[in-house]
Amino acid sequence: VLCLGLLPHDRLVLARARGAGNLAVLLGSSTGRDGIGGASVLASAGFSEGDEEKRPSVQVGDPLEEKKLIEACLALLDAGLAVGVQDLGAAGLSCAASETAAKAGAGMDVDVARVPRREPGMSAVEVMTSESQERMLVIVQPDDLAEVLGLCERWEIDASVVGRVTDSRRFRVFDGVFDDPGTGDGDATGDAEPLADVPVESLGD
Repeated sequence: VLCLGLLPHDRLVLARARGAGNLAVLLGSSTGRDGIGGASVLASAGFSEGDEEKRPSVQVGDPLEEKKLIEACLALLDAGLAVGVQDLGAAGLSCAASETAAKAGAGMDVDVARVPRREPGMSAVEVMTSESQERMLVIVQPDDLAEVLGLCERWEIDASVVGRVTDSRRFRVFDGVFDDPGTGDGDATGDAEPLADVPVESLGD
């Protein structure tokens, strides 16, 4: 199968998290348990009656939310508000955040407490690896955050600051450390102990 597309070069925004202090904003649907482990399960397993235990591995789509998210992303690009853009596919936020940072030679701090959820009692691992559909990760400058949030409000999609680009070349996951992530000032994590701290290249390569 071949898919061929044409596009103007000047509209390209790459999946790279450039600029220490820039913010990682999660757009679109809330995060649930659907799709966890989907990349590994769906590649090798079929479904039949009695396979309810595989249900969390199946992503649940929402065409209306997808359409709104597409239009919002196009508007962000038209306004020049996106430093980088990455969809959330296999491995969800853990993959999108680490890959964008690795491609830019940067680091990324993520706060799972700021990820909107649609199911109670989700663990940090579930939040980070959920493959819930209709979600995009956009890297924006702190000064543009208010405009980005306003644009998302016009398109009726949720937007939450879930991370910050660093120059540490580390991918770190925290739980409840970003008091005011929109300022872009200082070290948002302070002395908090990370849930995970790994070289970003180990996930992005």
